[in-house]
Amino acid sequence: MRQTARSPAGLLVGIAGASAVLLGAFGAHALRGVLDPAHRELWRTAVEYHAWHALALALAVGLGAGRAGRCAVAAFALGIVLFSGSLYALALGAPRWVGIATPFGGVAFVVGWIALGMSLRRLRD
Repeated sequence: MRQTARSPAGLLVGIAGASAVLLGAFGAHALRGVLDPAHRELWRTAVEYHAWHALALALAVGLGAGRAGRCAVAAFALGIVLFSGSLYALALGAPRWVGIATPFGGVAFVVGWIALGMSLRRLRD
């Protein structure tokens, strides 16, 4: 069964993409002169990974349901929240312990890419 733009996953894609753009603009304009260079770099990394994985999330949703596709969707969404979310928080001055979430988000991204690859392979077979 193919997921459509009306599905909750379709809405998730829209939110992920829009929030990447908004947070990128926020960092470039509202935080200019507020963050030191190291924190600006954290913000930039968070936005970059957020945006790329919003696109990966869109691809996973577009491929439709199936165990691998659903796993990819969940993993990319979780990765955006944990990886990019923790970097956004750290850039804004959150305590260093918040950074414990970052590698878990990175692992979620890796799982998402593997699941996406499995989903694409299934399409070919």
